[in-house]
Amino acid sequence: MSKPKHIRTLADTEAQAITRNIRVSPRKLNLVAAMIRNQPADKAIAALTFSRRRIAQQVKRTLESAVANAENNHQLDVDRLVVKTAEVGKSIVMKRFHARGRGRSARVEKFFSHLKIVVAEAAEVSETNEEQKAA
Repeated sequence: MSKPKHIRTLADTEAQAITRNIRVSPRKLNLVAAMIRNQPADKAIAALTFSRRRIAQQVKRTLESAVANAENNHQLDVDRLVVKTAEVGKSIVMKRFHARGRGRSARVEKFFSHLKIVVAEAAEVSETNEEQKAA
C-alpha cells in the first residue's frame, strides 16, 4: 500500500517554491514580496539583487528556486516567466522577555514567516498582432 498520488493544484504553465520559517516578520517580508508581484522573473531577480533590505536575498533564493522548478520539473520557458503570486504567511512566534525596571519584565516577540512564490509562463504576444492593432 502506498499513499495516493498527490493532485497538482497549479496549472500546467505554473511552478512554485516555498520557504518556511524565515526569521523576519510577515509585515516586513510582504513589503519585499510586493516589489516582485506581477513582474517578469528576470526583472524581479534584478530588483531583489540590488534591494537594500536584509530579507531580499532570501526572497531572491526562493524566486530562483521557483524558476529552476519551472525549467527542470515542468519544462517551461524561463524567458517568459512572470511572478504570478508571492504569498506571505505567519509562522511561529518566539517569546522572550526583556528585563525592565523595578523587577518587572516586558515581552519580546520574535516573528517568523512563510513565503510561497508561484511563477507562470506568460502568453507571448506576437509583434504582428500589435502592428495590426496599430493600423
